Amino acid sequence: MKSIFSTKDLHPRDRFDRWHDVACRTIIRHDSSPEDRFTFRAELQTGAFDEVGLVLFENTPRRYLHTVGHAALPGTDDLLIWQLLTGAASVEQSNGEVALTGGDVVLIDPRLPYSGRFSSASRSLVLKVPRHALEARLGKTSGMSGRLLNWLQTENSLMSAILGMLPIYEGTLNPRAEMLVKDHALDLVAISLAGVMDQRPRVSSARSLACVNVRIVIEARLADPALDSEAVAAAAGFSVRYVNAALAGEGTSIRRLIQKRRLERCRKALEDPSQAHRTVSEIAYGWGFSDMTHFGRSFRAAYAILPSEYRHANQSDRVRSAPHNGRRKPGSVP
Repeated sequence: MKSIFSTKDLHPRDRFDRWHDVACRTIIRHDSSPEDRFTFRAELQTGAFDEVGLVLFENTPRRYLHTVGHAALPGTDDLLIWQLLTGAASVEQSNGEVALTGGDVVLIDPRLPYSGRFSSASRSLVLKVPRHALEARLGKTSGMSGRLLNWLQTENSLMSAILGMLPIYEGTLNPRAEMLVKDHALDLVAISLAGVMDQRPRVSSARSLACVNVRIVIEARLADPALDSEAVAAAAGFSVRYVNAALAGEGTSIRRLIQKRRLERCRKALEDPSQAHRTVSEIAYGWGFSDMTHFGRSFRAAYAILPSEYRHANQSDRVRSAPHNGRRKPGSVP
């Protein structure tokens, strides 16, 4: 991501006006007013993922308004996918006012007026998506703008996480990988928006949709010991055979994916000092394993170490790396 603006070295009287000019040219034309012009702070970075523009920005509290006049101006053919990363904000377009907290996502259509406010110091990511790229997956997006996609809802959590990582990988991938990541990100957005509207999205490929849906189901029900290939496929709306054929392109299957995610969750729990009071078996049962012998063998096959040994090794590493704060052992010589 390339930094193109910061108020850091500007005189307080110039900060907001300069910011507003850059924001109108970089994000979208709008009117805006700060809560406090003298203390206003803002930064802005830009980048791209294939055909999708990325804008990462921070600002202190302000109000904003995209009017009917702004909406009629040329150059508003992109759709905006806005993710609030930190802070609190609100927006109103077509479907009433919605409040956003960190992680939430909303679709904004620049051809329609909208308004809102940043009620605290906030950090946001905006994806400038060619309208055709979303409409190819959703049809006409009328009625979808201004609808909140809450990241705490299972069907939206993966989408929110992927969007938030795009600025990290911007400019680091080869063109083919960048296009694939962009397609998956837009597929996830389409799935979430279609869910709000009770529609079925037309994602970039049916197999991609199957893989995405399967991962969402697995993450939501990972702790359920009864979760198996049949249950996952049925919940995702596909046959086991079809999903496994789709996942074969990624070198995995439903069963292997369930086990991999359970092992990863158990490994993280064994590393976590706050879970030191839990036994290894409690952690394994908590993430859906029902046979400790099977769990131990699977963990060792994945990580080349038994679960109990892995926990002990991590505890030893923490003790060795802990600061001594200048204290001497009793009886030591100063």
